[in-house]
Amino acid sequence: MQPIYIDYLNALDIDALALTNAEILSAIEISLAAQGNGETVIEPRVHLEPDTAFHGHFNVLRGYVAPLNLAGVKIVGDFVDNYKLQYPSEFGVLNLFDPRTGVPRAILDATVITDMRTGAITALGAKYLARTGSKILGHIGARGTAYWNVRLLDHLYDFDEIRVHSRRPESRDAFAEKLSNDLGKKIVVTNDWQSCVEGADIVVEASRLPEPYPMLKTAWIKPGAFVVPYGTMSAVELSLTDIMDKLVVDDWGQCKGGKFGSLRAHVEAGKLSEQTLHAELGQIVAGRKIGRETDAETILFWHRGLSLSDIALGHALLEKAKAANIGQRLRFA
Repeated sequence: MQPIYIDYLNALDIDALALTNAEILSAIEISLAAQGNGETVIEPRVHLEPDTAFHGHFNVLRGYVAPLNLAGVKIVGDFVDNYKLQYPSEFGVLNLFDPRTGVPRAILDATVITDMRTGAITALGAKYLARTGSKILGHIGARGTAYWNVRLLDHLYDFDEIRVHSRRPESRDAFAEKLSNDLGKKIVVTNDWQSCVEGADIVVEASRLPEPYPMLKTAWIKPGAFVVPYGTMSAVELSLTDIMDKLVVDDWGQCKGGKFGSLRAHVEAGKLSEQTLHAELGQIVAGRKIGRETDAETILFWHRGLSLSDIALGHALLEKAKAANIGQRLRFA
């Protein structure tokens, strides 16, 4: 047997590669198109909750992307109290494999991959589903994925006003300062949900609630807005889906089942179902379903996170790393 080597990229390597906004969005858009064209396999995520006292759980995501010739498994922990240890709330590892033989191909730190690809899915959802002239962003939450939500959305829309809010003043102030420095524009820090969300063209709810509670009120949503709720615990009212002209998800297989998710109650109540679902985002990216048709449409996009996005971004990082001679090779067998 020939020697088998694994490409390994740690967090420092990924930071050094400095993927551009365009590179991130392109990689994820390719994977969405593959999904929409039926060239992928997505296994619904599974969870491991070691102990409820730990206030967290592990997500295991699995998938296959035929155009990239890669299968992948990502394990990511999501622990809400990590800030007390000055850790990010999420740590992840991505494993990539040859889909024909099962040979391991690569291991990557998936912590920032999770953040980047989540932000990219939010931004690409807006590309196809938000109004072209959207100029006000209201963003709830300041965790790791929040930065990439705002950065990549602003890359596409160049907002006139960006509002942010999170539960802890120190986290929202630090979040706003980083965004202001990186984006070169003023960030409005709000003290409550209503002043952050009301009247915004694009609303992203990425809160960190310990248990479901309707913090985001349906009445605050502007007609014609694009709304993205994706907190692990629901922060929206049951009536939110009632005002929507289109309901879009990243993968119905993941959204229709499981314990967690911002619209879990809506699925259970029948408000979001195969009958009320307009499309998966990949179908829209692939041109098989229509996205936004008029400025008057109010549209909701719920994404739970795609293994396909992790695989696609991992592939993009590996290709750039090879060209730049960054990373390590580990002998496996």
